Amino acid sequence: MSAQSTPVSSAAGLKRGLGLFDSTMIVAGSMIGSGIFIVAAEMSRQLGSTGWLLASWVITGVLTIAAALSYGELASMMPRAGGQYVYLREAFSPLWGFLYGWTLFLVIQTGTIAAVAIGFARYLGTLEPAISESSYIVPPIHLGSSYAVSLSTAQLIAVLLILLLTWTNTRGLDYGKIVQNVFTTAKIGSLAALILVGLILGWNAHAISANFSSLWSRAAAQPIVPGLNPATALGLLVAMCVAQVGSLFSSDAWNNITFTAGEVRNPNRNVPLSLAFGTILVTSLYLLANLAYFITLPLSDIQHAPSDRVASTMLAAIFPRIGGPLIAVAIMISTFGCINGMILSGARAYFAMARDGLFLPKAATLNKASVPGAALAMQGVWGALLILMRTYDSRTGTYGNLYSNLLDYVISAALMFYILTIAGIFRLRRLRPEAERPYKAFGYPIVPVFYMLGAAVILIVLLIYRPATTWPGFLIVFLGVPVYLLFRRSRVSSNSK
Repeated sequence: MSAQSTPVSSAAGLKRGLGLFDSTMIVAGSMIGSGIFIVAAEMSRQLGSTGWLLASWVITGVLTIAAALSYGELASMMPRAGGQYVYLREAFSPLWGFLYGWTLFLVIQTGTIAAVAIGFARYLGTLEPAISESSYIVPPIHLGSSYAVSLSTAQLIAVLLILLLTWTNTRGLDYGKIVQNVFTTAKIGSLAALILVGLILGWNAHAISANFSSLWSRAAAQPIVPGLNPATALGLLVAMCVAQVGSLFSSDAWNNITFTAGEVRNPNRNVPLSLAFGTILVTSLYLLANLAYFITLPLSDIQHAPSDRVASTMLAAIFPRIGGPLIAVAIMISTFGCINGMILSGARAYFAMARDGLFLPKAATLNKASVPGAALAMQGVWGALLILMRTYDSRTGTYGNLYSNLLDYVISAALMFYILTIAGIFRLRRLRPEAERPYKAFGYPIVPVFYMLGAAVILIVLLIYRPATTWPGFLIVFLGVPVYLLFRRSRVSSNSK
C-alpha cells in the first residue's frame, strides 16, 4: 500500500479510508434508491406531457449539479465530519446547524432509510408473497385515533435490513465502503441495463409517435388545485414546481458525502470531485431512464402504471413473463446500496453534533473500529421505530406509514436548508475572506445564485399551493429550538462543574 493510499487519522480520530472512487459511490449510491423507478407516474399525471416531464428532470438535474458544485467550496474549506451541519454552524450559528441536524435525525435521514427499507421489502414481496405489509405478525395496536404500531412480515424484513447494515457499518469503515462500492456498482449497471433494454428492445413506434408528436401538449394533465390547470401559464409553473417534489426527492442525498469528509483521503480534492462526478452520473442516468420509458410506453400507460411502478410496467411490456422479477431484483439491489450509504454517512453528522455538545453524549464516541458506533446504533433504532409506527385513517379504515407523512412534510424544509447552506458561501466569503479555499464554487456567483433562486421559487410555490404538507415541516424544524436550548443549558452546566 502506497503512502498516498494509506488511511490516516483525522482530527476527530476517524480514519481517512475513503478514496475518490469510494466517495463517488457514496454520492451516487445514496441518490439512487427506488424513486427513479416510480415517481414518473405521479409527475406525468401532474404535467400531462412528455416534453414537460423531461424538462422537469432536466431542471432537477441542473439544480442538483449546481448545488453540488457550490457545496464543493464549503467541503474543501471544512473537510470535517458533519458536513452540512458544520457549514451551517460556521456560516450562521450553532442553532442553525443544530436545527438541520435535528431534522436530519428526526426525519430526513432516518425517514428516508425507513422508506427505502420498506421499498426493499415490498419488491421482495413480489418474489415471495408471504412478505406483505398486510401479513401481520403483530396486528396494529392503536395509539389514539390516528396512530398505531404493528409488525408485518414486510416491516420485519425492513427492520432486519436496517439492523444488518447498521451492524456491518459498526465493524469499520472498510466494511461499509465495500458494501457501498459493490452494490452501487451493481445498481448503476442494473439501471444502465434497464435503459439499454428500453431504448433498444423496447422501441415502440406507436408510443414514440404518441409521446413525441405532441411533445408539449398538456391535455392529459390533472388540475394541481381546483381551478388551476397546467394548460395555463400559471398552472404550468405550479405543476412544474410541485412535480419537482418527486424528482428532487429521487435525486436527494447527494450531500451525504460531506458528512463523511473526516474519513476521506485528500478531502480538499476528493469531496468536491465526488460531488461533481456523482451528481452528473446520476442525473444522466435519470434522464436516459425517463427517455426509455417514453420510447417503450405511451404516456397514458406511464400515468396509470399499476402502483406507479413505471419501470416494472416497461419491462413487463418487453418481457411479459420475467419483466416483473427482473425489475424487483434490480430495485432490491438499488435500495440495499442506498440504505447502506445513508446509514454510513448519516451517523457522522450526529457524531459531529455530539462533539459540540448538541446531541446525546454517547454519540461523540468512536468504537474499537474507529467509527461512531453509538451514533450508528441510535440512527438504526430510530429508523426501525419509524417503520413500526403507522398512521390510521378512521374514515377509510386504512393504515399508512408515519415516515411517509413526515417525509412529505420536510421536503420543503430540506430545500430551505440547501438554500441557506449555499447562502453560507457568500456569508463566509465576507466573514472569512482569507480562509483557505482549495476549491472555489464553480461559476461563482452565478451558479450558486441560480440554485438559490430556482429552489426559492419551488419553495414559495409549495408554501402557497401545498400548505398541508409544507408548513408542518417547518414546525418540525423549529420544534428543535427548545431542544437546542436544553442541550446548551446542559453543556453550560457541565462546563461549570
